[in-house]
Amino acid sequence: MQLEHADAVADKGWYGCQWAAASPIWIGYANKGIDEPHVHAQITEIYLIARGTAEIRIEQETIALTAGDLLVVEPGEAHTFLASSADYFHFVLHTSGSASEIAQPAKFAVSRARLGLSHVKGCHRMDNESRTESCAIR
Repeated sequence: MQLEHADAVADKGWYGCQWAAASPIWIGYANKGIDEPHVHAQITEIYLIARGTAEIRIEQETIALTAGDLLVVEPGEAHTFLASSADYFHFVLHTSGSASEIAQPAKFAVSRARLGLSHVKGCHRMDNESRTESCAIR
């Protein structure tokens, strides 16, 4: 038996560092949606939204997420978070989709243009009541 706790002050982290290297699945978490456009070539990413709200961009589509949602991002789909509420928390699973392969969490940066986004970056928090964004240019 192994019990692990999420770090409440870290933006994101991974569980099971001791056993994950040889596993077909990696399990992580995030305390906010991180605006970092990227794509995974070989893994499927499964997001389980535990608390709060967020907006994620997958290719040219913006999707609103709320507690209780499950989102599957397939290999090759570029994505990034655009905003999240102050109380946001999600779990994420990386899997290769094949029990015989080890999940390779490698990700590759993509341009904001691929996602149909401008150069403005940093919309990380939303007011949960009004769903308005607070953005900053970085």
